[in-house]
Order: sequence, then C-alpha cells, then structure tokens
Amino acid sequence: MTFTVLIDMAGLRAQLASFGDHLKSEVAIDGAAAMAKVVYDEARIHAPISEKAHVFYGRNSKRTGVTYPFQPGNLRDAIYRVYSPEKSGGTLKLYRVSWNHLKAPYGHMVEFGTSRAVAHPFIGAASASIPDAIRAGQAKIGQRVAEFGGIR
Repeated sequence: MTFTVLIDMAGLRAQLASFGDHLKSEVAIDGAAAMAKVVYDEARIHAPISEKAHVFYGRNSKRTGVTYPFQPGNLRDAIYRVYSPEKSGGTLKLYRVSWNHLKAPYGHMVEFGTSRAVAHPFIGAASASIPDAIRAGQAKIGQRVAEFGGIR
C-alpha cells in the first residue's frame, strides 16, 4: 500500500527564506522524519503477532517441499522507515514506511488478505495516524526553526 501526504509548505518556505539551503533541507528532513516515525510506530503497533511460530509456503512449496518458518513478531520487526534521497529534493523530503519483503515475504497477504484469509491491514491502519504525523512534523519544524534563531 502506498499513500502520499501533501502539505502546503508555502508558510514553511516563507519562514525558511532567510536560512541557507543547507539549513532549509535539514529542517525539512527533520520534519519529515518526525512524521514518518509516527506512521512507523503505528504500523508496528497494528502488525499482528502470532502466538507461536508459523510457516510460509512459497509459490513452489508443493513441488519442492521447501517451507519458510517465521517466529512471532517477525512481520512487526520487518517494518522499516527509510529516507528516500532519490525521491527527495530541496524542501521536499520523502520517507518510505513499509515492511522488508525479504524478511517477511507474507506481509502483502497479511495486509491485503487472500482468498482464504481475511486481511489484517497494518500499513493501511497506520495511515489513520497521518493527522498526528503532520502535527509531529510541524512541531519538529517549529523546534528546529527556533534552534536556528527563529524567523528573521
């Protein structure tokens, strides 16, 4: 699941106009990091944890007999947040919050369900925290601007 949060940064841009490009970028990335942390924490809270170890059967398991055992909490522990420099620039900063598909290849089946199993969305459920994430980002940006001597 992918979602994008667009925030009108005109006010922030006006406030940061007096700072150098490096400081603008630093403030923006700190704000984006604070936002991503809220969504990341919520995704980890909503990730279901089995009571005991479970087995994932891959596409070729019937033919090969190979199965993949996973411990309780594996999906939660596979959730990550990471800065995406290739999608970022200037004061636009992007963080990805998802799960590592190599560590938890069954994550998509948990998030979206299957023909035999009901979905247990954890990334989608975390998207409900976006208003809180925005507030956390705004607070972090305000804190960083104050650290640099406020608005001139």
